[in-house]
Amino acid sequence: MKTRPTPLAGSRTTTRSTSDDPARLSSIRVVRGRGAVSNPAGRFETVARSPIDDGWPGSGPDTGRPAPATEIRTIPVRSAITYNRSPDIAFDRALNPYRGCEHGCIYCYARPTHAFDGLSPGLDFETRIGVRAGMAAVLARELDAPGYRCDTVNIGSVTDPYQPAERQHGLTRELLRELVRRSHPFTIVTKGALIERDIDLIGPAARRGLAKCFMSISTLEPALARLWDARASAPWRRLRAVRTLVDAGIPVGVIAAPIAPFLNDHEIERLVEAAAQAGAQTIHYTILRLPGEVRPLFLAWLATHFPDRHDRVLAGCGTCAGASA
Repeated sequence: MKTRPTPLAGSRTTTRSTSDDPARLSSIRVVRGRGAVSNPAGRFETVARSPIDDGWPGSGPDTGRPAPATEIRTIPVRSAITYNRSPDIAFDRALNPYRGCEHGCIYCYARPTHAFDGLSPGLDFETRIGVRAGMAAVLARELDAPGYRCDTVNIGSVTDPYQPAERQHGLTRELLRELVRRSHPFTIVTKGALIERDIDLIGPAARRGLAKCFMSISTLEPALARLWDARASAPWRRLRAVRTLVDAGIPVGVIAAPIAPFLNDHEIERLVEAAAQAGAQTIHYTILRLPGEVRPLFLAWLATHFPDRHDRVLAGCGTCAGASA
């Protein structure tokens, strides 16, 4: 990949990939109501397309184009529980009733998974949602299998179990019923206030020490939240959901993640205070990471919405990670 010299303070010189060039990236169109500002081909595709302005009306980037509609598709369910052996994850099994996530968080580490279906990790990830219909029945068979060993299962480790599709399909609630029926321990991670709907299932389990919820809140600023995690519940609404869950006897932790230098790092103290006032028992944070296709998507987003901070954010992330972001 071609690089070009970029002058820094003093006499130092470094290089930056042309794919990180904020001037080039800022030409990408903004899609209202969505997180990603582009829809690049997945890494397994052999053809990539990008708009160019050839001077004709309607060509090139278009900032006025309406947001693409969400498409729901049913995907087959071969197994319900997925397992991992990662040493930095506190659980070894998870349930994810949806593939893709309409919340559209630009930093989401799950975006690259859409490439396995021949879809883009960009706008496709947040507009083409896979619904794992019948997953609860498969889960019941797995839990009742003679060789199954019970341990805490997380709901929402990849995509949000309370994203908008849950209102119509209710897969998360079906999974909770099967877990509660068997007194199986579980945790939930979400950005959706819809979790309040299921207090009747989560509450009794929590009082038996079988359930805990985690609400992800990484900014309290509405303007940033609308760009940062476009269709998730508003920050104030998530805090109110934390209080509602706590008042129902459910232990709740807040996840302030990700933290990005020069974007939301100045909010850490405010987030801690707000979480404590809402009744959260714990709070932890992680630094922004940009794996796989997430990096170019985030760079395009950053150059579009915060071009003045582009270089500082990347340099700050690199400093925090001890290497290039």
